[in-house]
Amino acid sequence: MKPQTILFVSHPQEQCGVHQFGLSVARALEGSRKYRFQYLECAGGDDLLAGVKRSEPAAIIYNYYNCTLPWLDPELTRRRLRMPQAGIFHEVTQALADQAGNELFDFHIAADPTLLLINPRVFKTGRLLPEYAGKAVTPEITTIGTFGFGTPGKGFDKIVLQTQREYDRAIIRMHLPIATFGDAEGSGVNAVVQRCRELITKPGLELQVSHQFLARHELLDFLAGNTLNAFLYDDIGSRGISSVIDHALAVRRPIAVSRSSMFRHVLGARPSICVEDSSFHQIIANGTEPLRPYWEEWTEANLVWDYERIISNILARPLPPRPKRQEASLLRRIARKVKRRLGIPATAPLPAAAGDKRMGLENPLPVEVASPPPRINYSYETLPEYRPLNRILDDKAREQYQPAIDALFQLTPRLMERKIPRANIQQAFVFDTVLKFAAARPASGILCVGGFEDTAAAGLKAMGVWFEDIDPAFNYDLHTFLTKPSTVKGGYDIVFSTSVLEHVEDDERFVRDIASLLAPGGLAILTCDYNDSYRPGKPIPPEDFRFYTQSDFRKRLLPAAPDCSLVDEPRWECPNPDFSYAGCAYTFATLVFRKN
Repeated sequence: MKPQTILFVSHPQEQCGVHQFGLSVARALEGSRKYRFQYLECAGGDDLLAGVKRSEPAAIIYNYYNCTLPWLDPELTRRRLRMPQAGIFHEVTQALADQAGNELFDFHIAADPTLLLINPRVFKTGRLLPEYAGKAVTPEITTIGTFGFGTPGKGFDKIVLQTQREYDRAIIRMHLPIATFGDAEGSGVNAVVQRCRELITKPGLELQVSHQFLARHELLDFLAGNTLNAFLYDDIGSRGISSVIDHALAVRRPIAVSRSSMFRHVLGARPSICVEDSSFHQIIANGTEPLRPYWEEWTEANLVWDYERIISNILARPLPPRPKRQEASLLRRIARKVKRRLGIPATAPLPAAAGDKRMGLENPLPVEVASPPPRINYSYETLPEYRPLNRILDDKAREQYQPAIDALFQLTPRLMERKIPRANIQQAFVFDTVLKFAAARPASGILCVGGFEDTAAAGLKAMGVWFEDIDPAFNYDLHTFLTKPSTVKGGYDIVFSTSVLEHVEDDERFVRDIASLLAPGGLAILTCDYNDSYRPGKPIPPEDFRFYTQSDFRKRLLPAAPDCSLVDEPRWECPNPDFSYAGCAYTFATLVFRKN
């Protein structure tokens, strides 16, 4: 069967980060075997309509930014084109994604791994790291590199000052091309260069600046030739993720960033790559190991998988109702009012800072950026390893694990404040148990299933434990994860899941999937809602599918996990459940098993 055509539309101006992003994605999508992605550069509506007529696409994806496709309007997308249409969301924040409507597109696609999937019109993908065939060679003289358009807030002066504080002899290399949109005359970039030269006072510091437009392989060679690549943007809080990191990651050189929301997707690197936490010297000494998880995740194969899933989802849905003509007219009137307030011509496109009213979006809202890990006096070694691990988490357990609960309040105070206090024992058990077993296998692969709003997962991250994290709220469910190209069956030494099992309809498949991911000797650590006297039909909280019993564990779930066995002899007796929620009395239990 011939694959369906998906049209990928962008603009023709090459000296533009949005154009380069779209071209990279389109080239990657040529590798799809499920759909035929066809790339089309359009200078206006006539180009688009002609392309649609030629290719007869099942859906259209727009590499959209309001100033690069100013001719794209609701009259064209909502009335003249009837297939599903999705726009790539470049300047996305959580607030903007949550508000996104269908005035211009039916759906939106955001390349922001940190986004929560709250709005059903919004999908997300990982990043795409360019392929680099060259070889990075460490320069003899410490060389701090950076690149980007000379627009305000990029912190090029901060790079000069930071280098000057740390080094008496160094080279600062800046590649600052002229931006077609926003700085066509080059006045902005010239001012940046002049300011940077004025800041240098040490004779041993040399500033090298280039402006010519580089092809992708030339830009990657530039980045590979630096000891460290630094990006110290201001944190204005209302911007999307910066693509400069994609290129810097590709060449596998150390990276330094500021704690800006535009780098929120890499702020979890450990040891930290933020200049607020570490010096250039220290970041260079730490090498590239903190960046390894991003290389492994943001591959071309994973990106194609993301887009194939998104397109399949879009094509399977009924087309959302389109706004009426008067609604589109209202949007244009709103845009005119915004332009008058900003003092720009009525025919000019809205600048990015004004938001894009045609997408039904208000001005961007601030994004909360991850903080440095707090320093606490907790160590998993301070708690004995209570046995059995398969047990009831009752008041005795709360007393035993109180130090872990206290640690979670230090590590994730705002998150813990939102939780039911007597339920925190589950997270404390998982937190402490994962720490103990991760220490025994320090190079282990760890997977968290259901990490959204999970204080155990948040606490482990704050303690510097690296793990993959999946949850339908921010990426996908466990069974979908198994189809991901980079997922390695039998590749995880620890899989943990806090209070998720009772919310999964097909719990036997859930446990079977976990077992398939465990390496030999690998450990699954789960907690769940439990009442050994429960029988189907009895009251349960509305979020649950069931309470668990010993019979469930022994007769259904363990047989569903091939080649697995309990780590110890369980104690699941609980004649008097000690927790109440939604009018139901129950308790919490653990299920800990090992791959044989």
